[in-house]
Amino acid sequence: MSGLRSAVSRAAQSLKRAGARANPVRGVILLIGLGLARLGLVDRARARRATDLSWPRVVTGIARMSKNAADVAMVGVASGAASTPAISGIGLAGPFWGLAFAFGGGFAAGTIALVSQRFGAEEFAQLGQAVRSSFVIVVVVTLPVGAAFWLFPSELIGLLNSDTQVVEYGATYLKILGLGVPFAGLNLVGSRVLIGADDAQIPMILRGGGAVLNIVLNGVFIFGLGMGVAGAAWGTVLANVLVTTLFVVGLIVGWLPGIGQFPVSIGARGTYFHWGDITDIVSIGTPVVGRNMTWTVARFPMLFIVGMFGTTVLAAYTVTRRIWGLMNVPGWGFGLAASSLVGQHLGEDDEGTAEVYGREIVYMAVATYTVSAAIVAVVAEPAVVMFGTESGAVPIAVGMVLAGCVAIVPQGVNSTIAGALDASGDTNWPFVYQALGVFGVSIPAAYLGATTPIGVWGIYVALLGETLVPAVGNYYRFSTGKWKAISREYRPETALDD
Repeated sequence: MSGLRSAVSRAAQSLKRAGARANPVRGVILLIGLGLARLGLVDRARARRATDLSWPRVVTGIARMSKNAADVAMVGVASGAASTPAISGIGLAGPFWGLAFAFGGGFAAGTIALVSQRFGAEEFAQLGQAVRSSFVIVVVVTLPVGAAFWLFPSELIGLLNSDTQVVEYGATYLKILGLGVPFAGLNLVGSRVLIGADDAQIPMILRGGGAVLNIVLNGVFIFGLGMGVAGAAWGTVLANVLVTTLFVVGLIVGWLPGIGQFPVSIGARGTYFHWGDITDIVSIGTPVVGRNMTWTVARFPMLFIVGMFGTTVLAAYTVTRRIWGLMNVPGWGFGLAASSLVGQHLGEDDEGTAEVYGREIVYMAVATYTVSAAIVAVVAEPAVVMFGTESGAVPIAVGMVLAGCVAIVPQGVNSTIAGALDASGDTNWPFVYQALGVFGVSIPAAYLGATTPIGVWGIYVALLGETLVPAVGNYYRFSTGKWKAISREYRPETALDD
């Protein structure tokens, strides 16, 4: 039996290495990194290591954002004449579903900070304690959120829109999604554990595979069984349950058939309420939850304001946000690569290399986002049409997508530097800068657009404001170096002294 397990593991590792070498996403990121190395902006070896950690997360992001886009596109096509209210309903449910990722991703930032530093210091017993504590925190926080979605979906959607048909579609979608909220939060923690332990490919396989399965289930439920919006929601829930189950089993057993050995294994028996780890995760993660919630919560008034333009503009904005999500996936990879590499070197007390990694990954992110934005700008109109968008909404959505192409470049800086600061535990200022960008610039600009003759130009300014302000603020914070001193409070030696 052990021989079979070993053989399966070796085969899986060989397949993963072969897939990495052949992967076009890795090739593009590495090509950009090596081009920057020729210009003397980054080190070749560090560019390769950052690429190896970032590209699997980018692939995962493409798969997951494609899933989100597929929800809208499939429902739009299946709904026929009712495509505009159906798309709008899903759009209104989106920020509520985003709460699961705001909480899960926020506390997972605490997880990756502790895991990466303990992995770098080879303190594996403390690593396991941190993971178990993270799981407890996420379950406790997300269960009430899911229950609220199940019990009060119409009331929640009705806060954002008064159109009966839009509310009905949105409530149907949100009620079912409530069942998947805890699982969505937990699979983010599982992903961050492995990335913090220097393995981004297993999370890619599990979460990316889950997104592909989600799209397949959507097709079966929406078109095969005629379930419409409800089918899209059930596909999302079932895929998240499966992915979370695989993460939990893999982390406990230490491997999965067809995937191979995990970099760490976490005993199911052990301390789940380790007060030191819980307080560290909460202190690091709470500002990140706040940062995530800043955008998630801001989407509620933003959608209300965009709704003031009319249902056509709201549908165009929903489509734009799905395309924006696809453009933003490189930041998923660069942000987590920065978290992992900066955290590992801080765990080794090598602050100089940690700083260099943070800065160089930002350069790679900016170059990658610029290339991505240019490509999307060229194909903006056919991309919008693919969502089944009504003809009247197409030119509006195209204009928003082009504005998003400008705004997405500073988002590359924001995502990467925030990831580096997260690894150090310096998470308060990124929260402040994100709040300032959204509530100080983005929402006021959109409101001016809805109430004055500037019209949709207010939405264009809103898109830029939400990314430019935190990008400038976070990069300044990183340049001060104050995050290095903060990181010393969370390193394994401190945990041992406790």
